[in-house]
Amino acid sequence: MVELGSGDYIYEVAEGWGQLPDGWSFKEVAAVGVDANDNVYAFNRGEHPMIVFDKEGNFLESWGEGVYPRAHGITMAPDDTMFLSDDGDHTIRKCKLDGTVLFTLGISGQPAPFMSGDPFNRCTHVAIDPRNGDFYVSDGYGNARVHKYSPDGTHLFSWGASGTDPGCFNIAHNVCTDKDGWVFVADRENHRVQVFDSDGKFETQWVNMARPCGLYIDQDAERTYIGELGVPIGPNFEATDLGPRVSIYDTRGNVLARLGHETEGWTPGRFIAPHGICIDSRGDIYVGEVSWTHTRSYSDPPDNPRTLQKLVKK
Repeated sequence: MVELGSGDYIYEVAEGWGQLPDGWSFKEVAAVGVDANDNVYAFNRGEHPMIVFDKEGNFLESWGEGVYPRAHGITMAPDDTMFLSDDGDHTIRKCKLDGTVLFTLGISGQPAPFMSGDPFNRCTHVAIDPRNGDFYVSDGYGNARVHKYSPDGTHLFSWGASGTDPGCFNIAHNVCTDKDGWVFVADRENHRVQVFDSDGKFETQWVNMARPCGLYIDQDAERTYIGELGVPIGPNFEATDLGPRVSIYDTRGNVLARLGHETEGWTPGRFIAPHGICIDSRGDIYVGEVSWTHTRSYSDPPDNPRTLQKLVKK
């Protein structure tokens, strides 16, 4: 049994959780979502882009084959729908839980000009305002913007520019909202989370983090879960407490716990590249890791790197 965390935030690693059919592979899980029944949706970059499990890790179904060239983000909506972001396709799709597409934003395979500010160039994630259904898109790798939409997909306005100043982004990698409608953006390569009001006005920023990738806010408990990619480089690759890890904050930016002290590793409870994160109804954490992308430049990467972990709340 492997445990992570401290105090009120101790988690046991559910080793081997999520059983795939024979011959299947995730390649890598970019994002994870959980529905009202605690079924788990693993949005991945393999041949079966959406793979669905029950909470025990039993395979239920798959869908999305041939539609999503490069899975990136998943956001569950309160009406049994979800938003899926595909940074390789430059699109956002709103879907039913069975994969039926309700509408698509962006033109499949056609990015907006690099750093133009127009939607989308490698868009990354979606956040929904729980007060009125407006939603935000972080955009992303080839842009430095957040776009706001009405519930029907009408573009309202955008904000952000390339840079390091408040309100600027260096890879707007993820976006979330809290119950009051504040907008939280994982500004990955600036090593911070920025907080805005619903009009895009900068309010504050959280620092002292290691390339925040995954971002999830528990509206009820007012907890923020951040998957940090890590920052060690060649000369200090074996240094500790630099990520990769999962950190838990309150919604005011106070650190409550850090899960993961050691350097990257394949053993249970260590991380390679936390990229997508969510929790279920009992507070268990699901972490999707882009392990294949992160390790593909190694001289001898594993054929099937571990890319999904479940951490069970004690």
